[in-house]
Amino acid sequence: MSQQKLSVSVPRPLARFIEEYRREHNLKTKSSVVERALEALREKELEQAYALASKENDQAWDATVADGLRDEPW
Repeated sequence: MSQQKLSVSVPRPLARFIEEYRREHNLKTKSSVVERALEALREKELEQAYALASKENDQAWDATVADGLRDEPW
């Protein structure tokens, strides 16, 4: 996977947390801590998007469900 270097500034308490997390989880770099955090954030966003999509009313699905066919094989 190709990497892109970013430079970020965080408040001192977050910087300490990143270093503590890195040590506690035996990660090699602070970047790996940030990568984990961003992956978790992306996963949370996807879960929310899927939850929202599952609540949307799909008229085509409603018509299919109401067609009188059963789910079970005959």
